Amino acid sequence: MVGLLGGIMMTFNTVRQERLTITSGILGSIAFSFLFSLICFIATDINGTQDYAYASYIVSLSVWFFGAYGLSCIYRLTHGEVSFRLTTFYLAAVCAAQCIVALMIDNIPSVQIFIDSFAMQGQEFYDEVDRLYGIGAALDPAGVRFSVTLILITAVLNHDQETRNNTSYILFLLVTFFIITVVGNIISRTTILGVGCASIYFLLGSGIFRIRITHDAIKLATWFVLFIISAVILSVYFYETNEAFHKYIRFAFEGFFNYVEQGEWRTDSTDKLNREMWVWPNDFKTWMIGSGLFDGFAYSTDIGYCRFILYCGLIGFSVFAAFFVYLPMHFAKANPQYTFMFLLMMALSFMIWLKVATDIFQFYALFFCLDRFSDDRIPFQNRSYENRVLHPRYV
Repeated sequence: MVGLLGGIMMTFNTVRQERLTITSGILGSIAFSFLFSLICFIATDINGTQDYAYASYIVSLSVWFFGAYGLSCIYRLTHGEVSFRLTTFYLAAVCAAQCIVALMIDNIPSVQIFIDSFAMQGQEFYDEVDRLYGIGAALDPAGVRFSVTLILITAVLNHDQETRNNTSYILFLLVTFFIITVVGNIISRTTILGVGCASIYFLLGSGIFRIRITHDAIKLATWFVLFIISAVILSVYFYETNEAFHKYIRFAFEGFFNYVEQGEWRTDSTDKLNREMWVWPNDFKTWMIGSGLFDGFAYSTDIGYCRFILYCGLIGFSVFAAFFVYLPMHFAKANPQYTFMFLLMMALSFMIWLKVATDIFQFYALFFCLDRFSDDRIPFQNRSYENRVLHPRYV
């Protein structure tokens, strides 16, 4: 729906302004996605399948672009800006809300009945495997989104001066960070990747370990320490007194508990992953161009590397992987202060494929619409209107 709004707004502004302005990054993204979709289509054609799961990736990318543009138009009309800070605040609020909703669904039957009455999302499977779910947020895809959001929260705390000077902003981000860290791991233990990346990012970028510590860094560090102490005390209390919370924490941080209690870092899911899900092609043709099979839990594996290579071979996977090297490099060049954030997002893209076949392009689609985040705009116009460009900031 938001993508449809974005398409309408983009068409309206193109006609009104008689000028279409596009970034080189968007052109590059279109080129990569078109090439990847073409390779996937060729893979299905060669293998005689009709599994177009990623042969239509160019369509998915377009929907994300239009959705991001539509959302940016709403931000512009509501707040008068489309900033990185504002977008991160919304992402943090939505992810934290999904975590709270997931807990309510699991503990309040009336809430579960209400949500299930309008959100058909395969919840029968979630009940079967005893996993929490929100509204369209569950399992590894949810964990991936939570992970990126944790990195973005840390980036705002590290680099946005207005946030660092505002106690309310700091507390809001710390509260949402804690909720996503704990409940996000209960929903999907993939969230731990984001927790790890964000923690490293905070330690290196917050300024609290520099020789010359600024006042805002001291303020941030003070609130962080106080909040961590409070969060640990509350978590330990509920872990010891609440049976449901005890079960949640044991599941969310199973690896830590196994390491402390048994001296070995392992979880049931990683055991299953290592035992039966590393499935590779068994002939040269499949290695190169794939088998054209992806949907329907093909080959009984969730691992992204395996599924992509089995679907479109090393040729297709190489293009897809290059796409997620190109995107962070493009934005890091345009925004040097956020270079480490984009490097972490690049690393996360490759880490999540060890667990699941998904990607984080929707976040990059939002970045393309942020004010001053991607300024290498290339105009395509019928007449010269120097002060009119197609960008959400001018809506």
